[in-house]
Amino acid sequence: MKNFHKFIAALVIFGIGQLAFCQSPSEMAKREAAFYTIVDVPIPDHVKLEVGGLALTNEDKLGVSTRRGEVWLIDKPYGKNPIYRRYAHGLHESLGLAYRDKDFYLSQRGELTRLQDKNNDGKADVYKTIYSWPLSGNYHDYSYGPKFKKNGNMLVTLNLSWIGHGASLSKWRGWLLEITPDGEMTPIATGLRSPSGFELNENEAIFYTENQGDWVGSGRMTHLEKGDFAGNPEGLVWTGEPNSPLKLKMEDIEKDSGLSLYEYAKKVPEMKAPAIWFPHTIQGISTSDILYDTTAGSFGPFEGQMFIGDQGHSKVMRVFMEKVNGVYQGASFNFVEGFSSGILRMIWGSDNSMFVGMTSRGWSSTGKKEYGLQRLVWNGKIPFEIKTIKAKDDGFELEFTKPTNKAIASKPETYQITSFNYRYHFKYGSPIVDQQKGLVKNVEVSEDGLTARLTVDGMRLGFIHQIKAATLKSMRGEALLHDTGYYTLNEVPGGVLKSEPTERMNAKGIVQEKRVNEMPLTWTNGADQQVVIGTKPGLKYDIEELVLERGKKIELTFNNNDDMLHNLVVTQKGKAAVDKVGDEALKLGLDGADLNYVPESDLVLVHTGIVAPGTSEKIFFQIPWNAGEYWIVCTFPGHAASMRIKLTVREST
Repeated sequence: MKNFHKFIAALVIFGIGQLAFCQSPSEMAKREAAFYTIVDVPIPDHVKLEVGGLALTNEDKLGVSTRRGEVWLIDKPYGKNPIYRRYAHGLHESLGLAYRDKDFYLSQRGELTRLQDKNNDGKADVYKTIYSWPLSGNYHDYSYGPKFKKNGNMLVTLNLSWIGHGASLSKWRGWLLEITPDGEMTPIATGLRSPSGFELNENEAIFYTENQGDWVGSGRMTHLEKGDFAGNPEGLVWTGEPNSPLKLKMEDIEKDSGLSLYEYAKKVPEMKAPAIWFPHTIQGISTSDILYDTTAGSFGPFEGQMFIGDQGHSKVMRVFMEKVNGVYQGASFNFVEGFSSGILRMIWGSDNSMFVGMTSRGWSSTGKKEYGLQRLVWNGKIPFEIKTIKAKDDGFELEFTKPTNKAIASKPETYQITSFNYRYHFKYGSPIVDQQKGLVKNVEVSEDGLTARLTVDGMRLGFIHQIKAATLKSMRGEALLHDTGYYTLNEVPGGVLKSEPTERMNAKGIVQEKRVNEMPLTWTNGADQQVVIGTKPGLKYDIEELVLERGKKIELTFNNNDDMLHNLVVTQKGKAAVDKVGDEALKLGLDGADLNYVPESDLVLVHTGIVAPGTSEKIFFQIPWNAGEYWIVCTFPGHAASMRIKLTVREST
């Protein structure tokens, strides 16, 4: 089990369960609400609006496709009394929707479909198959899109199947496809695992988001061009087809090279390194849709940037992208959290508010509702934010939405930089690896206080750079709303990195004395009691209550028969203790992986490490506590509220 002691939990958006718990608005959500308001779009009780796709018509009606195979047309979606009319039904789990020339287009599990209302009665009477693809019958065979190109062709993406790992069980699973209106298909790129979100920029460059899983260390966004390989080799099973744009084979990819994806791409010319990484659990866990800010300043000071939905964390992130030496890269930031369910789709309304479509059934999320439709509305106030981060050959340039306090902004100690990476391997997810502190040597602040030019030692190509400015203030004394950005550094201007190296920080060797995996030598007669605890779907242990006697020597085996990662932590007496331990685990940030997401706290009595799916860990401890009610909890971020066991300690008989 020590091989997994730093493993970040494996959670995916589709088919694999995720965190699910009810929560009141966080302190951050309350702060964000001072600038951006989340507004409910009312849904009738009889409509199960598990949103799969969103599209506006020419009449400003909102089309919504659902996982239940329906398309709803909503009139007056901006008001308090929207009017719902079912436009189509009998479809097979549509997870995308587009509108063009009075018709709707959508991807079902097995085909790209055009819906037409010939008699203008508000209901589709023609369901036309444009192009179909085979299905394996696997539950994970999701299909997404379409997105229209300027020439009228459509792009769709096909999810991998799931058999304990992603697999391409039927043709073109794990691929990006281009399809003409007449049904001619051209495969574009592969290496995709769970490509729910994809979009084209103004130059028709294609980007897609990916979720942590096998071959995917953390959530990320990749720029896809024809012939690209994005990293998951299962789709390479189809490169022998005559129309495949690449000839790379599955057997050409090592299962564990020990390298990052960026480094491995140097060995495989077809491989495309991500443009953006989203650090797992620190930002999101299940990246979904991509939405460009095309509002010309009507949604705040982020015109031209990208907003990224996250299904598991019910939040929206923000991305600033730049092109350096012909390569896309940039920085990701948190933006707004606290949505009612798991975000899957986002589009702009005619009033420049953001429609957010959500679903969580089976793909649980921090938002407690099973589905939802909301609007995100900017109230006109500008938050103090890091607006952009741009790479330089010896540092970074930060631009702010408001003038800074120059006395604070000019101090190098105001900024903390940490670089880190993820492994590229067959395993599900990756620990944070090669973590290293950078050193800000000098800061130059512009005359207007809107930019800070940082000279940095310790920058590294191919690494994610956490840039934090927790103490920075605006000229008027405001703290940053979000004080951290994550820059994915693939290139620097001029092509030569001039940042000086720093001494490597050792992130290993952390001792956790409350985790004992070998029977103590003093237990000459073995354990007094053997306890076995497992898991079940829905973020649950397989028991809800446990009774142990004070003073007994316990051998506890934790079997993780779930398809995600968990730990097991015993906390001090009382519900307040377990709640606090769960909250502290959420705040561990980059140190969480090293600590198995177990905070250094007197409230923690004993614990396992992170336990991988299909494996187990054994720990040994003696019950020294007073009689009373204790708790066993999984402290991976987001699990603590629902994954608990009440532990009653009673006096020995």
